Amino acid sequence: IKEDFEIIDKKQIPSTTELKNEEKAKTEEARWSAPILSLAKKASENLALSYGNALKSASLVGFISKPVSNDSTAKTSARYHAMEERANLMNMMKLSIKILIQSALSLGRTLDSDFPPLQQFFVVLEHCLKHGLKVKKTFIGQNKSFFGPLELVEKLCPEASDIATSVKNLPELKTAVGRGRAWLYLALMQKKLADYLKVLLDHKHLLSEFYESDALMMEEEGAVIVGLLVGLNVIDANLCLKGEDLDSQVGVIDFSLYLKETQDSDGKQDGGITAVLDQKHYVEELNRHLSCTVADLQNKIDCLEKTNSKLQEELAAATDRIGSLQEEQQQLKQQNELIRERSEKSVEVTKEDTKVELDTYKQSRQGLDEMYSDVWKQLKEEKKIRLELEKELELQIGMKTEMEIAMKLLEKDTHEKQDTLVALRQQLEEVKAINLQMFHKSQNAECSLQQKTEAIASFEGKTNEMLSSMKQMEERLQHAEKARQAAEERCNKMKQELAGRLDTCRQQMSQLDSKCSTLEKELKSEKEQRQTLQRELHQEKDATTLLKTELQQMEGLKKELRKLQDEKQQLEKVCEEQEQALQEMGLHLSQSKLKMEDIKEVNKALKGHTWLKDDEATHCKQCEKEFSISRRKHHCRNCGDIFCNTCSSNELALPSYPKPVRVCDTCHTLLLQRCSSNSS
Repeated sequence: IKEDFEIIDKKQIPSTTELKNEEKAKTEEARWSAPILSLAKKASENLALSYGNALKSASLVGFISKPVSNDSTAKTSARYHAMEERANLMNMMKLSIKILIQSALSLGRTLDSDFPPLQQFFVVLEHCLKHGLKVKKTFIGQNKSFFGPLELVEKLCPEASDIATSVKNLPELKTAVGRGRAWLYLALMQKKLADYLKVLLDHKHLLSEFYESDALMMEEEGAVIVGLLVGLNVIDANLCLKGEDLDSQVGVIDFSLYLKETQDSDGKQDGGITAVLDQKHYVEELNRHLSCTVADLQNKIDCLEKTNSKLQEELAAATDRIGSLQEEQQQLKQQNELIRERSEKSVEVTKEDTKVELDTYKQSRQGLDEMYSDVWKQLKEEKKIRLELEKELELQIGMKTEMEIAMKLLEKDTHEKQDTLVALRQQLEEVKAINLQMFHKSQNAECSLQQKTEAIASFEGKTNEMLSSMKQMEERLQHAEKARQAAEERCNKMKQELAGRLDTCRQQMSQLDSKCSTLEKELKSEKEQRQTLQRELHQEKDATTLLKTELQQMEGLKKELRKLQDEKQQLEKVCEEQEQALQEMGLHLSQSKLKMEDIKEVNKALKGHTWLKDDEATHCKQCEKEFSISRRKHHCRNCGDIFCNTCSSNELALPSYPKPVRVCDTCHTLLLQRCSSNSS
């Protein structure tokens, strides 16, 4: 082989022992990072072993000549070429992941988008995803992008819906390639790139629509690359998508990161041969990628020329349309002017007609208003005359009927009221006797019935009401007698006038008989009310006897109350003494609790909290909100759990850390309380 290559010195490649020594030195600086460093150490060891095996396989595949029979066809050569490409891409992926992890562990776990090994990792991953892609023909031209298979992840894994929506909402991305690169950036920031690609590999029947049968993602090399990507979960990537132009980036692998200056080795030939073979593979891969990029650019130029020719044709057609539209616009302007003149003439004619109609309407309205006022005055005068005549007739008819009814009612009322007076006087005498008895009894029971005076007052009110009702009845009798005398005088005068109207009175007598029957019913109801009043009096007598017995019982209860009050005072004294003893016990308990908390804190500091892994936490422990691209994960240096930025924004100095470190809200409050209790 007559070609010049740079030979990689083995001394520059770090061995497993050197990596172990470096990791031991770093563990002394930060104890909390021990589980993360162990994961990185395992990943780097696996990558170092796989690196040597990959170089050996590349040397065997690329440079050992094999006998080819004369019967071999173009298919076997294509398969062999595809196998060689897959092996080269897999080896490049191993190298890029190894260098990325080593540089991240040496510089720090949080990486920006400007970090060269990270950029080269994305370029190599993009080439791996593009390998064996099927070309889709569209109206514009041929389309070959790896964003199509990445869109399937949203359907297979609902957790990836946030990435797809955020990529689609970015206004700066206009091509499928830019969206695919943004998708890879966001998946790496979420530390789920390996999981999403594993989901795709599990559904190869769906990937067959996008990839050829001999593509890298359809073969075993794809599973190997997914296994290597798991080691990137150790790294925290902080990538900004707003300022970067992902559409126009050219994905070219920079081999200067992997090719280093030559130095004298120990003289072992096997190591030099493997390095030379590896470098040859790198150069071939670079040439192949350059040829691919040139072909892609030529295809884009052809597409742009076609689109330019189409746009020129469309411009010519558009200019023709603009000229025709301008001619139509001038014609429409002339028509608008003619219509405007006609409308102005018609408006003037209508205005003159409306003026003439208004004048005629005003004149006719004045004549009608005068006629209406005259008719309205005549109506008012006729209504007044009619009302006066109706009132006179009603007065005459009422006087006649009242006189006839009054004559008969007064005769009956006099007889009935005399009987009622006799009965009411007897009842008054009985009520007075009962009232006297009740008054004497109430005087004797005033001292013992202080709480029951309200009931007696109600009884006295009822008796007063009865007396007032009796007085009203006597007044009514006097008025009735006076009315009777006046009626008799009127009757003597009216008998001469009412002699001719006896026939009409007989007809009205039948109506009066019915009214008399109703009055008799009312009398019966009054008698029943009297009986109910007598029953109520008997009930009230029984109630007074019950009240007396209750008073006697109340006196006994008062004595018992006095005894209970004395016992209560004694018990209150005992309770006060016990409360004082409890307060003293509480003080002792609080002091002992503070001591126990101090002891527990010392034990926790000695034992150490369990450090929760990033993959185990999907939600904040305090606010329970889901982690996303904007809501990042943060460890509490005291308890080891994972929180969001708002729930862990406090900083305190801990005994295991010399400087103030991040602490969650709960640990912050507990530590402050303990500090205040210790100081007190």
